[in-house]
Amino acid sequence: MPFYVRCGKLPKALHTVLRSESGKIYYEEHVSREGFSDVFASVYHIHPPTEVRGVGKFVRTTIEVAEKEPHRHHHFETFKFAAKGDWVSGRRPVVFNDEVAVYTACPKKSADYFYRNGGADELIYVHRGSGTFESVYGNMAFSEGDYIVIPRGVTYRLRLDAGEQRLLIVESTGPVQIPKHFRNQHGQILDYAPYSERDFRTPDFQEPVDERGEFPLVLKLRGGFQHLTLAHHPCDVVGWDGYYHPFIFNINDYMPKVGKVHLPPPTHLTFTGPGYVVCSFVPRPFDFHENAVPIPYAHSNVDSDEIIYYCEGSFMSRRGIEVGSITFHPQGIPHGPQPGLTEKSLGSKETDELAVMVDTFRPLKAARAAMEVDDPNYPYSWLEE
Repeated sequence: MPFYVRCGKLPKALHTVLRSESGKIYYEEHVSREGFSDVFASVYHIHPPTEVRGVGKFVRTTIEVAEKEPHRHHHFETFKFAAKGDWVSGRRPVVFNDEVAVYTACPKKSADYFYRNGGADELIYVHRGSGTFESVYGNMAFSEGDYIVIPRGVTYRLRLDAGEQRLLIVESTGPVQIPKHFRNQHGQILDYAPYSERDFRTPDFQEPVDERGEFPLVLKLRGGFQHLTLAHHPCDVVGWDGYYHPFIFNINDYMPKVGKVHLPPPTHLTFTGPGYVVCSFVPRPFDFHENAVPIPYAHSNVDSDEIIYYCEGSFMSRRGIEVGSITFHPQGIPHGPQPGLTEKSLGSKETDELAVMVDTFRPLKAARAAMEVDDPNYPYSWLEE
């Protein structure tokens, strides 16, 4: 995670007694990666975090693949999906492989239950809407343009404000990381990185909720959803510290780099994960060589699949792309600007586009659900006529 954070009441030393003013012992929970050999947080509860009042049903779920689809480019018009469910039940899968799955959601409502993804880390991009991220670590207000990074095992829920909500969600088999080459040997973000620690928001500590009763929790595993009932409110935390915690970064705080000629997508790198990267395309000046071609050249990426989620602005290299569109360009087939757009771009000084790209190093599969909003004519959009 980005950096060390300390909140609330803590004992002077790890794994020592912490008591309330009345003498009651608080319960320590050690949350860690890779056993005990990677980042961790120490979280102190009023009640034992192990208390479960009821074990409910296990609902198996898998992403159905669009198996009969030919190997081709896709354009998914995700704003054609109607509002559905909450921020968990309303997720619609778009593309996936064994390391990463990409969903969109247009939730109709918040949910009272808490949620914990036990099988994947999550990255939620808030395209439209706002609300409050509530977790055992504290709360964070979120709004349009926010990336919410949620390590696996974090218990949370989203309280959605009124109005339209549109989310892009990436589930990852490993942690969502700051790229290594943006950090020094001590983990500090380097001065020439496109952001700094000042740009990252961490949870605002809340007074612990000391309530017993029945509190529903949905636990996601790779095979499905386990429904549990906790014996106390999960946000009973009196203090925590460590490097393992959720955080928010807003795409508008990304500082883009520009060059004399067009710079490739790795210039816009924002996060990395096992088998994939996330890039942010934000408004920026174009290249300053007198003969520079502002928009991307045609590209044959023989080792990667690419999806781009289009958020706002004008998308100069694509025709027919709307806000909320996702293009999926699989390896083996070149992609690039549609006819006439290269010539049209010459002399342009800046772009106002806002988009999120996910590149994977292993092939992606289109989800069956995504074919409901697929444009079948997109593969032919590069024909001159």
